[in-house]
Amino acid sequence: MTVSPHVLRVDDIHVDIGPYQILHGVSLNVPEGGVSVLLGRNGAGKTTTLRAIMGLWRVRQGAISFRTHDITNLHTADIARRGIAYVPENMGIFGGLTVEENLRLAASAGRFDAARLKRIFELFPAMERFRAKPAWSLSGGQKQMLAISRAIIEPRAMILIDEPTKGLAPAIIRAMVEVFREIARDTTILLVEQNFMFASELGRSVAVIEDGRVAHHGAMAALVADHELQTRLLGLSLDAHQ
Repeated sequence: MTVSPHVLRVDDIHVDIGPYQILHGVSLNVPEGGVSVLLGRNGAGKTTTLRAIMGLWRVRQGAISFRTHDITNLHTADIARRGIAYVPENMGIFGGLTVEENLRLAASAGRFDAARLKRIFELFPAMERFRAKPAWSLSGGQKQMLAISRAIIEPRAMILIDEPTKGLAPAIIRAMVEVFREIARDTTILLVEQNFMFASELGRSVAVIEDGRVAHHGAMAALVADHELQTRLLGLSLDAHQ
């Protein structure tokens, strides 16, 4: 039997939210390892795609498979138990709990260990400095660090991350590049991002969603090299960010 090089396969999924059809047949393959990126204009369907993968929106038609398992419309908790974590755009942290309490809550029973905590503190030194502080008191960048820390508090096969750089200062975004590269050494990341500079530095493969469909997919390097394609798909080329 041939082993698929793709950790996640999304095949022609259609998703409705109330009376509105948001996804009109999204298909994409996420290779094992590294960072894959979903790009697109606001409202194109990027977040809906992540939420459908995570079981938060119901797929009306099509299929989603993770490794050899069909996860279409499984409960979110069951998908998480298969090794997929999700960092939503709103970060999903608990403001009234301390940093350490947030981390403990994110770990499965018996999986909160000193080695994982040490790795998080190496990636995000601020988490160690503020481990006893309530999450609500953190800055925007620190809250994003905590959200990502919660996703990696135990080993994950894959992490879905939605708009991690939104509202962050350029210096923090630059630091995030190195952190994501380190995480992607042993975890596949599917990243939704509006910041093309950030995405282009990290992404190995890319899919561009337009009006609920995949309008382009391929190697990130090819999209970075084609400024005309960037402008057509995203409305702004990489040159405009430099």
